[in-house]
Amino acid sequence: MAVPAVLLVLAACLGGLTAGAEQLRLQGAAALAARSVARGDGEARAGVMATEAGAGAVRFGRTADGVVCATASAEVVVTLAARACALGAAG
Repeated sequence: MAVPAVLLVLAACLGGLTAGAEQLRLQGAAALAARSVARGDGEARAGVMATEAGAGAVRFGRTADGVVCATASAEVVVTLAARACALGAAG
């Protein structure tokens, strides 16, 4: 009886580690995309870079004061998302 319980706990721990690693990858992809658009690269190029870095989808937004934000998301077992912002180039 103890073996199935141990296997269940082990599977849950491995799933949590996988989701945590994916969340970190998404955060990096969102930051990469936000910095890229803030530097002046197009959103299409930044989206490709974020997808190559592990994001399933990327959305961009801008604020009135020139801050560019990117939200990267991916589906593991649940949908994970990460958001990063960067100050856009002046002018």
